[in-house]
Amino acid sequence: MQIYLVGGAVRDQLLGLAVYDRDWVVIGATPEQMLKEGFQPVGQDFPVFIHPKTGEEYALARTERKSGKGYTGFTYHASPEITLEQDLMRRDLTINAMAMDDTGQIIDPYQGQRDLELRLLRHVSSAFSEDPLRVLRVARFAARLAPLGFTVAAETLALMQTLSAGDELDHLTPERVWKELERALSEASPATFFQVMADADALEKLLPECQSLQNPDQLNRFSRACEKTDQPFQRFACLLSICLSSASQHEITGLCDRLRSPNTFRDLALLCHQYHKALASFDSLSPSQRLQTIQGLDLLRRPQRIADLMPCIKALHQNIHCDTLPIILDKMGRLQPRQLMSQGFSGAALGAELEKRRLEICRLSPATKDTPDGPTPR
Repeated sequence: MQIYLVGGAVRDQLLGLAVYDRDWVVIGATPEQMLKEGFQPVGQDFPVFIHPKTGEEYALARTERKSGKGYTGFTYHASPEITLEQDLMRRDLTINAMAMDDTGQIIDPYQGQRDLELRLLRHVSSAFSEDPLRVLRVARFAARLAPLGFTVAAETLALMQTLSAGDELDHLTPERVWKELERALSEASPATFFQVMADADALEKLLPECQSLQNPDQLNRFSRACEKTDQPFQRFACLLSICLSSASQHEITGLCDRLRSPNTFRDLALLCHQYHKALASFDSLSPSQRLQTIQGLDLLRRPQRIADLMPCIKALHQNIHCDTLPIILDKMGRLQPRQLMSQGFSGAALGAELEKRRLEICRLSPATKDTPDGPTPR
């Protein structure tokens, strides 16, 4: 039994990046031997085991053969006779197909170290074009490593285009597409993800709503937005506000439902799409428009929304004028129904008076804005 550190941990260590997850491959072992050593089995498609102390994944060396459509259409074969080189050959990119033994020696049969130096994302073998998920994965790796100067090798991009031209991408599930998109939104350069997807002719098939990013100005705008926030759900909200600026709320919801994005992503995207322009120019809105914005966002009951939205507003707009918003919200928060009830208001009259006084608070102007404890201009 021989054990090697493989994949991203080796790549990131050679790049001088922090290593967060470590994966291991085991050569010359059987499932029975792994169980005897105390490893716990996981999964059914191929033998992967959890280390009893570290909780890290150890996979038996395996090969794979295309047996159907999509990224799940493979038959795996694990055996003690399979070599390290055979196991590494099934991986996507050369920089992910390196291993390290317990002495620190690098095993690199497919020139991954060379491609690290050349800053190239290059496929290991022609079998790359059998797995449609690799189109998304390469785009995501490009988004992660673009700041280090990495680009996709021309021959690898050609294979990605071949995948896009066929029907393999049609077999990717919405959950898998979303998972890769969400990860890409967490990377250093999310805009690069969409650029590579467009170059691979995959954007129209998988994320047609984002085709406007093929316009350099739109792509640059999204790139600048991503520099203002590193939170994936805020970047997603900015993405949809840029790509679907003239879309309806129903269309935004339809996209989120199709991708099966989490509610936190969908809800912020909807709010940002509808209100980012109003919030960016809040000071110049009429009192009634200000009140409609505050009520539409339900900010008095859900103040956290403004904390989530403001990074998006700052990312989408160069000039923001909403100095009066926090003061107005503070004053409205201090206006309690029970105060009006003590003055004799009740029922419909109470609601009308509350609305009247909130509208009066919204008359605050930037030129005369006062402290939260000061008087409200009339």
